[in-house]
Amino acid sequence: MTLTRSTLLRGLPAATLAVAAVLATAWPAAHAQPKKDTLVLAMTLEPPGLDPTAGAASAIAEITLYNIYETLTKINSDSRTTPLLAESWTVSPDLKTYTFKLRPGVKFHNGEPFGSANVKFSFERAVAKESTNKDKAVFANIERIDTPDAQTVVLNLKNGDPDLLFKLGQGTAIIVEPKSAGANNTQPTGTGPYRLANWNRGSSVVLERWDGHRAAKDVKLRRVTMRFISDPAAQVASLLSGDVDVFPRVAAARSLKQFESNKKYQVLIGGSRAKTILAMNNKRKPLDDVRVRRAIYAAIDRAAVIEGAADGFGAPIGSFYVPGAPGYVDTTGINPYDQAKSRALLHQAGITPPLELTMKLPPTPYARQGGEVIAAQLAKVGIVAKIENVEWAQWLSGVYGQKAYDLTVISHVEPLDFGNFARPGYYWNYDSAEFNALWAKINATIKPDERNKLLAQAQKLVAEDAVAAYLYQPTWITVANARVKGIWKDMPLFVNDMSAMSWAP
Repeated sequence: MTLTRSTLLRGLPAATLAVAAVLATAWPAAHAQPKKDTLVLAMTLEPPGLDPTAGAASAIAEITLYNIYETLTKINSDSRTTPLLAESWTVSPDLKTYTFKLRPGVKFHNGEPFGSANVKFSFERAVAKESTNKDKAVFANIERIDTPDAQTVVLNLKNGDPDLLFKLGQGTAIIVEPKSAGANNTQPTGTGPYRLANWNRGSSVVLERWDGHRAAKDVKLRRVTMRFISDPAAQVASLLSGDVDVFPRVAAARSLKQFESNKKYQVLIGGSRAKTILAMNNKRKPLDDVRVRRAIYAAIDRAAVIEGAADGFGAPIGSFYVPGAPGYVDTTGINPYDQAKSRALLHQAGITPPLELTMKLPPTPYARQGGEVIAAQLAKVGIVAKIENVEWAQWLSGVYGQKAYDLTVISHVEPLDFGNFARPGYYWNYDSAEFNALWAKINATIKPDERNKLLAQAQKLVAEDAVAAYLYQPTWITVANARVKGIWKDMPLFVNDMSAMSWAP
């Protein structure tokens, strides 16, 4: 027998019924489902630490940016920059002086007040000799930082920078608190709406809403668990089982139909400024010979790689630049797929097949799948690429840190990272006086038309030098519970803005 409200009231005395009648109006409220305020989000990679100023892994900012730490400006899904810790700003006509008015009444998680001194400390820390900030060059362009009062910061630049407001919204520009900054990698302290509750290494990170945040009442999610799942089959299974509510950049292309046809899910397919490449160690023989690098590039059918690595979700590129970016030019014709040309270039370089190289692949599905396709293509021209699958920490230390590799497949997801070709000691070991001079000229040019012409030259130069085999611009897939609101569709940078997400009734 099913017990309902009417069944329970049947046969009760009149006095009891009268009381019950009064209480009846409270029944729906007493038994209403509480609004859901927790969420599980999954990521492919676990970060090595939680300080985005200390490491190159984009997974660090995926967890911490706009959640634990905040920046002067905020980058939105449509690439617009809006105020965050800065309420407003003015920019001089020559783009060399940026004056920021800071938001009053802001505190760090440890109770310390936020002000102009924190901005000055953070940016000087970013450019310090011992800094490992991957965007160190951005802060090296700041000639002087003035703090006329606690709520005002003036950045005086060496070269005018039309992109500075965007750059100051990235994870490398977070504002930190001096007393706690040294421990941020494991015990992050920021001004953001969330605090670190727990880090179960190898499994998940848990964030708890910080009630001391200035907008805490507007943050709907009280607790967020970020799980790490690298295997594609496990990623899909976690969504189907309901163990995961949101999976940005999920490797679910082959399973997309079952999500698109099920009303329980939403599927978002969006663009990015990411570049997936076959990186080459330009100082390792015989890769120090541009003819060998061009031979490798000519052996690669980008369309087949896009199909194999990303199940068709991507657009071919010919340089370290993507369609839609300012000054983009199509360079895909500079190194076309041509196996005969590949063999001829190897012969010109004095290479007698087989040429044996190592290809170290990180655990991301696109790298493992794409690496297999590329190795098969290289084999057809006499290049034996021995695949070594490595974990993410090994890739960061061995490939990125020690440059102990020949070839690797990786996506560079930062939108404004073209300057890495002028960065001394960067992991692909490219050293070009011509590019360095061109990049310096780009940085000294603020007129859009002139700057774009120079950017076009730079794109063609790194394509002709075949610093890497530039493969494709990825299209990212996000699968989520249909009731979750506030998820980014397009991703100018990798961010999971948890304060914007909530559950629909």
